[in-house]
Amino acid sequence: MAFKPKSAAETKARDLGLALARIAEGEGLPASIGVDQLRRASPRLTPLAVGQMVRKERDTVAATLAERGLALVDYSDQGPGRGMAFTIDAAE
Repeated sequence: MAFKPKSAAETKARDLGLALARIAEGEGLPASIGVDQLRRASPRLTPLAVGQMVRKERDTVAATLAERGLALVDYSDQGPGRGMAFTIDAAE
């Protein structure tokens, strides 16, 4: 099977999943993670990029979390300036 390079969106979605996993593992489960925590963990994940990755590449984010035994339980976006929140828990 030929190697298929990942798109920039897939790479950034994987980075988002890994950042969420690191924070959740450090906080304990279930973890509620805000966009400010994500920015501290990975400064290149801007709020705009995070929102786009969750909407467009949610499967990639979920697969990255699943590799670590975690699952994206909830995601909420209150809109510009109000923030985003993720809830991560152990995979069932």
